[in-house]
Amino acid sequence: MRDLNDPKLYINRELSWLKFNSRVLWVAQDKKKPLLERLKFLAIYTTNLDEFYMIRVAGLKQLYRAGISVTGDDYMTPKQQLLQIRETLRAELRKVERYYRDIVEQLKAKNLNIVTYSTLSSPLQQEVDSYFYKNIFPVIVPIAVDSTHPFPHLNNLSFSLAVKIEDMDNPTDIKYAMVRIPRILPRFIQIGRNSYITIESLVVKHINSIFPGFNLISSTSFRVTRNADIVIEEEEADDFMVILEEGLRLRKKGAFVRLEIESGYDEDLKAFITNHIRVYPDDIYEHKVPLNLGQLWQIVGNKDFSDLTIPPNSPKVLSPFNSAESIFRVMKKEDILIFHPYESFDPVVKLLECASIDPKVLSIRITLYRVEKNSPLIDALMNAANNGKQVTVMVELKARFDEENNLIWARTLENAGAHVIYGIPGFKIHSKVVQVIRKEDDGLKFYMQFGTGNYNSQTAKIYSDVSYFTTRGDFAEDVIKFFQILTGYVKFKTLKNLSMSPIQIKNRLISMIEMEGSKKKEGRIILKANSLVDSDVIKALYKASIAGVNIDLIIRGICSLRPKVKGVSENITVTSLVGKYLEHARIFYFKHSTPSISISSADLMPRNLERRLELMTPIFDQVLSQKLYEILQLQLNDSSLSWKLENNGEYKKVKADKEVDSQQILEVYTNRVFKMLNKNIEKNEISRLAHKLFKES
Repeated sequence: MRDLNDPKLYINRELSWLKFNSRVLWVAQDKKKPLLERLKFLAIYTTNLDEFYMIRVAGLKQLYRAGISVTGDDYMTPKQQLLQIRETLRAELRKVERYYRDIVEQLKAKNLNIVTYSTLSSPLQQEVDSYFYKNIFPVIVPIAVDSTHPFPHLNNLSFSLAVKIEDMDNPTDIKYAMVRIPRILPRFIQIGRNSYITIESLVVKHINSIFPGFNLISSTSFRVTRNADIVIEEEEADDFMVILEEGLRLRKKGAFVRLEIESGYDEDLKAFITNHIRVYPDDIYEHKVPLNLGQLWQIVGNKDFSDLTIPPNSPKVLSPFNSAESIFRVMKKEDILIFHPYESFDPVVKLLECASIDPKVLSIRITLYRVEKNSPLIDALMNAANNGKQVTVMVELKARFDEENNLIWARTLENAGAHVIYGIPGFKIHSKVVQVIRKEDDGLKFYMQFGTGNYNSQTAKIYSDVSYFTTRGDFAEDVIKFFQILTGYVKFKTLKNLSMSPIQIKNRLISMIEMEGSKKKEGRIILKANSLVDSDVIKALYKASIAGVNIDLIIRGICSLRPKVKGVSENITVTSLVGKYLEHARIFYFKHSTPSISISSADLMPRNLERRLELMTPIFDQVLSQKLYEILQLQLNDSSLSWKLENNGEYKKVKADKEVDSQQILEVYTNRVFKMLNKNIEKNEISRLAHKLFKES
């Protein structure tokens, strides 16, 4: 048997992520998509790339400086990875420019214009001039840079204008200066209902007002990216919030890792910038289109041009949650599983809102990782605490880029009287679980929700995730122990029916893979996750494939497993779905396990399986298990959003005579079932018709 440690069997995780973002970028050129939908994917691509440079590239640079030669199972050195990343991104920057210009040109034909100040008519220029003096001029700060005026501190992802100016009275007196464009200002200035101009083109036109007595010689916009990874040593919980706040301050001062600059610059002006911003030359990217395209969301959201987007779909509340009955009575009758964003997140919110005011509810427990700013869940938890309920909230303060928001929520909940905990030193708490304890006539009853996604009602509208509601007593015992592990001292940190990382999930997954391997050609595995990187899981899958097991992997993002390698992974396919919704659910199917399907908060990565507290929940209910299995089958048959990973590490867009868009089918299916509920059709008949409809789709 081939050595499964062979680095040729593994795809580099950073380069695999780049391939994912390339698939996102591909949507921006897809002429089948509406124009603003294409523009949206340009914004997503750019925002993704910002985070990649802030965290992953910054990390590789640190490894390179530390002299570390090997970082993964593929044996690529940090230097090799950095070289390939830069080569890929330079090629893709040309694509971004081409796609952007193409979309802008086509939008013009639809009477939606993205232009610069100089292209406006004289009346419109006068209108925008008035806007500048009323709304922009009072906010921006002119920054001289010379022996008495030091170069200013630039925050991560800050956007600025560098200018070269001359004294009107003494043209030989050349000065260099800056104008920082604060984030409170819009990236694009809207004129009327159908035109936008770039803010830098407006600012440049008024440099004489910003620096009175000086003429503009040249200018260029630029943007900086800093190392934004926070590395902190955890101590006592009371001190941890202070330590985290200091870490957030340090993030703003991280080393520069990328400089983006508008092309066509004056060489003296570039030298002025690079003399003060120390960036490796290969990390300087020259743009022929506006910088910071992540802010294109501003234009995508123009309601007057909604016909240029994919029509939004309203999530539906289906049976049995559409009942007028108490949510506790509904949950006591049966286990319930809903699939977001097709099915609404409202039942999750309703569970907490009802629990907060129900006099029989004694306690509410929840883990929070990423929560939106005006969260109805936070309101419900605060209300519960104010009503005298025992409220225990695990707020993960180390949720990257949500630290500041979570810090605010932690303090708000504490002030309301909730017991707030910040996890376990050395581990992130990434599990998604709610437990409501209610005193009923026959004793305490436990109402629980387990999820694959965050408790965020906004992302639940665009992320594909699973919510599972149950009152199972055996699960309740495990959840009680789970929260005891979080809040106190528990020596044996394992659960009985649920699985918890860092100890159990990985071992159970490998055990189930090995079980299928023992069945050889009768074995069957389907794993759906965001990423697959863990080498132990990959090796187990390779062994199962060698034994003859049929394995399908639905991995949206990073995949380090190399499929279709002769004698190793011939029986493995890897599919990535990129569409209107972000595929975020983690669903694991093993034909010969009991039960055959589980859901989890964990991706198949070392950080999730070894360095985080995650939960994996088995689905014993046959109807719910079948529902998840059919969703997996539908996604495997997708021919519209689907990409297949080749054994050379490249992804190939699936082409088929009949187009199957799994996300669209789920939308249509859910909407039709919702309409059935409004008719006088018995529940069993709805179930039968819904199943028939789904199979037909």
